[in-house]
Amino acid sequence: MASRHQQRPVGELLRQWRERRRISQLDLSISADISTRHLSFVETGRSTPSRDMVLRLGEHLDVPLRERNQLLLAAGYAPAYRQSALDDPDMAPALTAVRQLLTAHDPYPALVLDRCWNMLDANESTLVLTAGMAPELLTPPVNVLRATLHPNGMAPSILNLGEWRAHLLGRLRRQVSVTADEELAELLEELRGYPCDQPEPEVEVPGPGDIVIPLRMAQNGVELTFFSTVATFGTPLDVTLAELVIESFFPADEQTSAVLRARN
Repeated sequence: MASRHQQRPVGELLRQWRERRRISQLDLSISADISTRHLSFVETGRSTPSRDMVLRLGEHLDVPLRERNQLLLAAGYAPAYRQSALDDPDMAPALTAVRQLLTAHDPYPALVLDRCWNMLDANESTLVLTAGMAPELLTPPVNVLRATLHPNGMAPSILNLGEWRAHLLGRLRRQVSVTADEELAELLEELRGYPCDQPEPEVEVPGPGDIVIPLRMAQNGVELTFFSTVATFGTPLDVTLAELVIESFFPADEQTSAVLRARN
């Protein structure tokens, strides 16, 4: 993906991001405080943007940090944002904080994901979600979406598979739209091909008493019901850190809470 971006003019990439965000040249020029004429020249290749302008337009277009680096490379500049390895010493404080969150969330499941939904870390209680999965789906790197929706993964135990599948595919589809990430687009196509014997709602409409979309699953003859929350770092300046997601599952009823507390 990086090489493809480097071969294409920065103006063309900026125009595509602007169109993806459905922002007119006029609106972008006003918000970024540049003239419409200059913006037009940048998009058509008649003018080369400065490094600061590339960063400013990337900010106003809400371009992900990974892709802002690609815009800079396409314009002939060095990347502005680091992409640290997880074992980089500078990442240690952030990862320590993440591990504290995971541990504190026991006895309820919580896991850390990268941009492609690969599991980077998880607490012990996550085992309640992965019980019974085919071993090959749990071989690192474990892709959480694949493991959830694959017929040899969680899918057979999910009682509202159609609803939960539609929810997950909707999240991934929106992520593809925001990031234009080809790897995520390929994952979306793969997941769409997995079988599902339940209707998949096109619009998420709450059922009686629902305030969130629940995950309902059967385990050892007991129905467990969860809802989840998603957390990210608030002010990341590193590509890897910006793409980390912490997903935490909470019991949606007392029965589920009791089962999870009894496991510890």
